[in-house]
Amino acid sequence: MFGIGFSELFFVLFAVLMLFGSKEIPQIARFLGKTMAQIKNATNDIKTEITSSVKDSGLDMNSLSGGISDEIAKAKAEIKNTMNPVGSIKDEIQKPIEEAKEDIENLTGPIKRQD
Repeated sequence: MFGIGFSELFFVLFAVLMLFGSKEIPQIARFLGKTMAQIKNATNDIKTEITSSVKDSGLDMNSLSGGISDEIAKAKAEIKNTMNPVGSIKDEIQKPIEEAKEDIENLTGPIKRQD
């Protein structure tokens, strides 16, 4: 959690408790909660204002971003393909095996397993 361990978190909580006391902690938490909500609302208002301004001016969001989201999707797909080369190798190996199996079946009939 935030790159700190349990002991560091416990120490910080203990220090806060000693500095502010048990009566002040709920008020501090309420203040922090309200502040975070105000920041979230402000950022949402800014986003909606930018979006509405762009729509009013007649511009397309994709033209402004230059198709960055499409490029990101392509990059993700390419990375996924390079990170998992086993699937393509498996297909390359399995296809000749299936062809050889079909050739043998054509010559001798179906292959049956012996128990």
